[in-house]
Amino acid sequence: MQPLTSDIENRVAAGAPEIEVLLVEVVSGDTLRVFIDHPQGVTFAHCELVTELLGDYREQYAIEVSSPGEDRPLTKPQHFRRFLGQRAKVRLRDARDGHRSLTGELVGASEQEVTIAAGDGVVSIPYELIARSNLVPGD
Repeated sequence: MQPLTSDIENRVAAGAPEIEVLLVEVVSGDTLRVFIDHPQGVTFAHCELVTELLGDYREQYAIEVSSPGEDRPLTKPQHFRRFLGQRAKVRLRDARDGHRSLTGELVGASEQEVTIAAGDGVVSIPYELIARSNLVPGD
C-alpha cells in the first residue's frame, strides 16, 4: 500500500499543493478511498480536482475522494500533535500489552511515537505499530 500512497501523495502535491492527502485505502479490492484536507476546509471542487489528478487509476478502481469528517484519520506525527487533548482510537498492527486497540486522550506526540491516556494508564505507541488511527467525535 505504501507505493500507492506515495504515488497519490506525490500527484496531489504536484497538482494541488494546498491539498493534503490524509489517508489512502483500498476498500473491497476495487474502490480507492482518499481522504483529503485543506486549510480552509474541503470543498466539492477540491474533491473533483483530486479525482481528476488520479484519473488513470479509474481503470483499476472506483475512486472516492472526501473530507476527513469528525472521525478524521490521523496518519502523521503532525496530525497527532495538532489534536493533542482530543480523544482518538488507535488500532495496532501487533497486539501490545494485551491491547488490539486503544481509545483515549492524545497527550503527546513525538516524531517516533504517540502517547495516549487510556482507561488503564498512559501508553506510548511507536508509529510503526499503528495500523490505523482516527479522532473519536465528542459525545
